[in-house]
Amino acid sequence: MKEAPVQVRWERRTQRPLFGLALAFAVAYAVPIVDPDASPEVVSACLSVEWVVWGAFALDYVIRLVLAERRAEFVRGHWLDLAAVVLPLVQPLRLLRLVSTLLLVGQRARMASQVRLTTYVAGSVVGLLMFGSLAVLSVERDSPNGNIKTLGDAVWWSFTTMTTVGYGDHAPTTGVGRMLAVGLMLSGIALLGVVTANIAAWFIARFEMDDVEERRQTEAIRVLTEEVRALRAEVASLSGTGLPGQVGEEKVR
Repeated sequence: MKEAPVQVRWERRTQRPLFGLALAFAVAYAVPIVDPDASPEVVSACLSVEWVVWGAFALDYVIRLVLAERRAEFVRGHWLDLAAVVLPLVQPLRLLRLVSTLLLVGQRARMASQVRLTTYVAGSVVGLLMFGSLAVLSVERDSPNGNIKTLGDAVWWSFTTMTTVGYGDHAPTTGVGRMLAVGLMLSGIALLGVVTANIAAWFIARFEMDDVEERRQTEAIRVLTEEVRALRAEVASLSGTGLPGQVGEEKVR
């Protein structure tokens, strides 16, 4: 059996640790937003965790680049990973670290052969709802004209935005908040398309399986019918000529 390339082995071994770090990032990002009265030590610790997690994903990208057999093709094929690594360095904002980490986690999830499409879509929906709610709450809470002041308001707004319902009872008023709204709407449409395509593919596969089974049964019936016809012809032939023993007995009589 041919051994997998070094890059593939590295990706398999680091899959779970990186997802664990992603969960740590989620907690560190959520704590200061959910609890705005958290102590400066807690906020500082959360910011440190965010940078450490982003640094781990950035280091993972560099190692995969070094291990790649064709580095130029790797960069072209993983340009989104590169953008996510460089993005927080250009402007070190917490929101950019959030976006970059989500992109890196999503790219690594696509590489994992054991992660099925349904699981990936469900995780994407939950992640976008959670981080979208936290992100919009962080930028809209202190806005003078904003009406998204609590986590419940933010979660409700994320649901209505991702599903493109848009009741309008809660809406962002800042520029960053509106950019988040556009991102959530586009993500919701894209995920809805993926779910619809996945369901359609499942139905088509089921119909194809039923069609194959029907053709197999039809072929089996056809073969059985031919055998029955052959047996009938043989029985008719024997009935017309009689058995050899019976013919001899009739001559003796």
